[in-house]
Order: sequence, then C-alpha cells, then structure tokens
Amino acid sequence: MASTSPGLAPINRIFPAPVTDASDEQLLEWYGELPRSGAWVRFNFVASLDGAATLDGRSGTLGNPVDQHVFQLLRRLADVLVVGAGTIRAEGYGGDLLGAEARDWRMRNGLADYPAFAIVSGSLDLDPRSALFAESPVRPLIFTSATADPARRRELAGVADIIDAGHERVEPGNIVRELAGRGLSQIHSEGGPILLGSFQSAGLVDELCLTLSPLLAGGTGPRIAAYVAEHRPQPLRLAHILESDSMLLLRYLADRPAPAFAPA
Repeated sequence: MASTSPGLAPINRIFPAPVTDASDEQLLEWYGELPRSGAWVRFNFVASLDGAATLDGRSGTLGNPVDQHVFQLLRRLADVLVVGAGTIRAEGYGGDLLGAEARDWRMRNGLADYPAFAIVSGSLDLDPRSALFAESPVRPLIFTSATADPARRRELAGVADIIDAGHERVEPGNIVRELAGRGLSQIHSEGGPILLGSFQSAGLVDELCLTLSPLLAGGTGPRIAAYVAEHRPQPLRLAHILESDSMLLLRYLADRPAPAFAPA
C-alpha cells in the first residue's frame, strides 16, 4: 500500500529488511517502535551532504516533499513538540501544525487532538502578538531561565505558561523532568542546533532522525548541533534507513535507560 499523499515519490526502506513503497501506516509503525518505556527524547533534523544544517538561514529549504511528509508523520506520534526560539523565528511557526488527517489519526490511536507545544527561550525574545500564539490550538509552554527579563515574562504570560527550567540558563534535564511530570513522555524536538547541542551535552538525546539531503550546500551554515563547549561523544545505533528520490532518512537510537526522574 503506497503513501496516502498524492504525487509523493515512493519511500523505500533499505535497512533492516527492504520494503518498497512504504505506506504511511508502515512508517508510523516503524517510527513508533521504541526500545523502552519512560521519557523519550527524539530530535528530527535535515542536513546537506557536506554537513550544513541550513540553507539561506532555514532548515526547511534543505528538504523535499518526502522529508516534509515524514516530518509531519513524526508530529503525529508526539506528546509534545519542543522547539527552540531561534528555530521558531527562522522557520515561521504558527497555526495548526498537524492538519485534519493527523488529528483524526491521533484520536483513533488514543492521543490528544494536538500535541502540547513547548518553546525553549532563555531570553524570552518572542513576540506575544505573533501567529505562533494567536493561532495556536493549544496554549504553549515556554521554558526559560529564572533570570529572564521580567517585562518580557509579563508580556508572554498572557499567551503562554512560563516555566523556569534553570537559573541562568535553561537546563535540558529540567525540561524533560517537567514534561514527564505532566505525562508528556514522547518528546519530539525540531531543533534548532543550539537545542540539540544542549541536550546532547546533557546526555538526553534518545533518538536522532536525520535526513541527508542530496545537496552540497557550501557556505558557512551551522552543523545540526552547535554552540555548546561541553560535550561528550555519544554512540547511537542505526535503526533504519529509508530512501526516496536520492534522499536518505536515517533513524538512530541511543541504548540507555530512562532518566531516573521520569515516570515510566
């Protein structure tokens, strides 16, 4: 059974077991298989063959319709979407991020109509009048630091729930703890590089879904993880490889236990 998106190029699995022209239900089943219970942090990124995470300042320009289709399928599986403020500004988030078909799928599978939506911003440099807040179907959460500007905090408190997740900087462990405590264990992040870098430094990346765009971008674009001086290399295990129209969609998993503070 082919994908339900008309005109979409076939998506083929080439590892572990080859499957030609995978259906959406197959893709959702594969991505929905997790090796353990408890809080699970998934990051989804696209990069060029020479390692650029953006093209003309945006990650979306590196993708194609297949990448965007899988991007949307991953949102269906999430309890909460977590996005850094820089990515919010660069990519133009706002409105219904799912669509009717995805909402119907979530309801049929016992999930809330919409995943929760969380923004990470140490500075609270966000416009409370933007479409992100005015058109959001759920009240966003904003994770910030205790030292964030009080005036910005007051402005944003009218459109979002403000949560301190650290004193001088936002701590990834506090984000995961807070979300897990709210029953939001399937944590799906769409970036950006600073957010991935901070979670990687904290050892809290359980899964990386990385699309390799068949493009040499050149230039000086950032890597998918950036701006964190502290780091510890983390081995990941290849779970699957999908291919479509010369684009590779890789899924890597970390073999580690759930954080001790996160309920199963």
